[in-house]
Amino acid sequence: MGEEGGSITLLCLTASSGVPLFCRSMGAPSRHQLPFSVIGSLNGVHMFGANLDVLLMAACTANTHVVWRVFHNSITLIVLSSEEGASDFALGRLLDNTFSAMVLILGLEELVNVRNIERLKKDLRACYKLIDSFLASLERSGDLTQCVECVPVPHGAALQECLEAFVAAAESRFGCLVAGGRLALATEPWWQLAPQELLLLSWLVGLLPPHTARDYPIYLPHGSPTVPHRLLTCQLLPGLEACLICGPSPALHTVETELVPRFWKPLLEPLQACVSPQPHGLPHGTTLPPGVLAFLLIHREQRSSQSSMQPPGSVGEAPPQEPFQAGFPHHARHCYVVSATHKAYAIHTPQHQLFLLLAPHVPTFALRPLATRALQRLTGDTTC
Repeated sequence: MGEEGGSITLLCLTASSGVPLFCRSMGAPSRHQLPFSVIGSLNGVHMFGANLDVLLMAACTANTHVVWRVFHNSITLIVLSSEEGASDFALGRLLDNTFSAMVLILGLEELVNVRNIERLKKDLRACYKLIDSFLASLERSGDLTQCVECVPVPHGAALQECLEAFVAAAESRFGCLVAGGRLALATEPWWQLAPQELLLLSWLVGLLPPHTARDYPIYLPHGSPTVPHRLLTCQLLPGLEACLICGPSPALHTVETELVPRFWKPLLEPLQACVSPQPHGLPHGTTLPPGVLAFLLIHREQRSSQSSMQPPGSVGEAPPQEPFQAGFPHHARHCYVVSATHKAYAIHTPQHQLFLLLAPHVPTFALRPLATRALQRLTGDTTC
């Protein structure tokens, strides 16, 4: 979320006593550590309202947007943003993701029943890299859409068949391939995880230091917040990981030395195609109509997304200056916005949502057929 000219600071405190657990900042000017008096004031005004049965959720000053959130009456998270256009929705989603990331790595029990504050502070350091990624300016949309970001891969059918066999041989049902921090393929039970769990797992795998194999304890924030599971990862190629969620077995050594060579070595060429970036993030052989500057495609049932900036044939444009309206009194299937620097179009169908950013020279009367054609090419559905 952080961007040039603005800063964002995240505070974590115990809800009962207001003891600071950590402070993370991003952006310029950077706040490496807020004074304790400021932290105390931010927490104190929230607690004062709570004592009067008033829930303080957000506040704005001349240059800062502040959002509070208390989780399980145990952990208070506060975010301060001086970014232009910061919203309650985006900052609230950041706090939700932050707490879920803490649960993913530490488990809910340690956060709800705090027995040793100094130990908790130390344990929370394992969450910093994932939490900092929420504050950084990244080309991803999942934190707002709650749809896991996917990458198209060639030879999908052969790789999916291999993945299913590999996961079954590992005595698991939950497996996936992650390419560059984005989900490439997954088994059906993996898709059935909560949307936030899909996001956090992909981001975690993408942020962990490179290693040939890992055995990483995790908790599922929605499915299993108090009972740990094992996240096993094996690097098939640089930037491509095979991931499993499993119980006490199998041993990581077995997966790395026996299962990976057996199932994945024969598919070296298709795997290499996975890490060779597809042009502009488009599926193999897919092109978009001229004038499309960027797109975001959401698969509503699967809760997955695919996006790209600057598809083929596009030219650089200034960022959007005109915000979308907050809402409409009806449920529109098609809508568009026109400004001096760009045009935007959105399609809403039972299966998909497509958002396009287009060059200003695209005729307004041509937006609907162009967007419909783009949706058909991206999804292969000619009935759109």
